[in-house]
Amino acid sequence: MIRLEARPAPSRTWSVLSPVVAIAITVVVAATLFALLGKDPVRGLEVFLVKPWSGTRALTELGLKATPLILCAVGLGLAFRANVWNIGAEGQFLVGGILGGGLALVVTANQIPVNRWAFFPLLVLAGALGGMIWAGIAAFLRDRFNANEILVSLMLVYVADLFLSWLVFGPWKDPRGFNFPQTMNFAAETAVPRLVPGMRLHWGFLLALLAAAGMWIFVHRTYRGMQLLVGGPAPAAARYAGFSSRQALWTTFLLSGALAGVAGALEVAGPMGQLTPHVSQGYGFAAIIVAFVGRLDPLGAVLAALVLATFSIGGELAQSRLGLPSAITGVFQGVLLLSLLACDTLIQYRPRWGRR
Repeated sequence: MIRLEARPAPSRTWSVLSPVVAIAITVVVAATLFALLGKDPVRGLEVFLVKPWSGTRALTELGLKATPLILCAVGLGLAFRANVWNIGAEGQFLVGGILGGGLALVVTANQIPVNRWAFFPLLVLAGALGGMIWAGIAAFLRDRFNANEILVSLMLVYVADLFLSWLVFGPWKDPRGFNFPQTMNFAAETAVPRLVPGMRLHWGFLLALLAAAGMWIFVHRTYRGMQLLVGGPAPAAARYAGFSSRQALWTTFLLSGALAGVAGALEVAGPMGQLTPHVSQGYGFAAIIVAFVGRLDPLGAVLAALVLATFSIGGELAQSRLGLPSAITGVFQGVLLLSLLACDTLIQYRPRWGRR
C-alpha cells in the first residue's frame, strides 16, 4: 500500500523547479509519442518546439497566441490565490468578444468615422465590461445563494457559446456572407493597431504584459492584494484580521472576468476581424494550465503562456508538416498539467510504502 505523508517543510527550491520538471516530462512523453506514431522524434521535437521560435514572423505569431493566454491566466491566478475558483474564463472571453465585436459591428454597419487609436480604448472597455458582467453572475449566485462557483462559472461558458451562435446565425449574420454563420468584416478603423508593421502582432500583447506587471504590483505591493493572499490559504486568519471574504469574492471575479473579456475583444478585433461561432480556441480553459504552470504568479504566467503558445503553434505545425492529428496539442497540454500536479504532490507529500 502506498500512503502519502505530509512533509514538515516542502522544499522551496523544488516548488520553483516543479514547472521545469513538468515541461521536461512533457518533452520526453512527446518524443516517445512521436516514435510510437512512426515519426522521427528529433524531427518531431524540432517542429514542435523549435520552429515556433524561428524567425521574426514566428516570434510575432507566438506573441499573438500568448496574448489571450496571459490576460486570462493573470486574472485566474489572482482568483485561485484567493481560493475563488473561477473556471469560466472561456465564457467571459466569449462575452467580452461579443461586446467588443458588437461595438466594431455598429461602427462598421453605420460607417461611423473613427480613429483606430481612439477606438482601441473603447474596445478594451467594452471587452472588460462584457467579462465583468458574465463573471458577476457567478459571483452574485455564490454571494447570494452560496452556489458552487466552479459549476456556475463552468455552465455559463456554454450559455455564452450558445448566445454567440444565436447572434451569428441570426440577427448579426452577414446578409452577403453566402449563408455562412458570421458577421460582416469589421472596418479597418476598428482593428487593433499593429505592434510590428507587416505582422499580425498587435498592441494587445503589450497591454497583456502591462496587465501582468500591474497585477504583480497589486498582489505583492498593495494592502488589498495582501488581503487576498492571506484570505485564500487562511480564511480563518483573514476573518480574525477583519478581512472580508465577500469583498475578495467580488474583487477576484470581476478582475479576472474583465481581463478575460479584454482578451476576447482583442481576439475578435485583432486577428479575426469578425465574429464567428469559433471565436475562442479554448483560451479560457488553457489559461487554467497557464496559471498553475506559472505558479499563480502574474510574471510566471507570462512565461507559462509562451510555453503553452509554443505547444499550440507547434501542434499546428506538426499537423501540417508531419501529418499528426490535431488533438496532439491537447494531449501535450494534458500531460503538462498532470506532470505538474504529480510534481506538486510529491513536493507536499512523501510516499510511504507498507502493507495494508
